[in-house]
Amino acid sequence: MIQISNNVSIPEYEIEMSAVRSQGAGGQNVNKVASAIHLRFDITASSLPERNKERLLKLSDQRITKDGVIVIKAQEHRSQEQNREEALQRLQDLIKSAIILPKRRKPSKPTRSSQRRRLDSKTKRGQIKSMRGKVTDE
Repeated sequence: MIQISNNVSIPEYEIEMSAVRSQGAGGQNVNKVASAIHLRFDITASSLPERNKERLLKLSDQRITKDGVIVIKAQEHRSQEQNREEALQRLQDLIKSAIILPKRRKPSKPTRSSQRRRLDSKTKRGQIKSMRGKVTDE
C-alpha cells in the first residue's frame, strides 16, 4: 500500500514495475545489469476517487499518456532497489500535486488612500503633460 494522503492510498498491485537496462555511460555495469525501473500506473483503472482521477488526467504532464497511463522511468542510481524507491516517490509526488486543491483567490479591494494617491498622481501627470503644449500669446 502506497500512502498518498490521509484518506488516499494506492494498492501495490495497481502499479506495474519492470526492470530494464539503463541508458548512458556506466561501463560494464550498464551492459550487464537491468537496474533501471519502468513504472506504469493506469489512472482510469485505479482505485483513486473519481475527482482525483479527473484532476490527474487534466494535468499537462509529459509522463501521462493519451490513454491515461502514467509512465515513469527511474535510472539515476546504480541499484535497482534505489531506482524502484525513486520511481514510487515520483509517482507519489505527481499524484499529491494533483490531489491538493489550490487555494481560492480572494480578490482584495484597494484602500481609499491608495485610490486617492492613484488619482492624484494621474492629475499631476496630466498637468505636467499639459504644460508641454505650445505657448500662445494672449
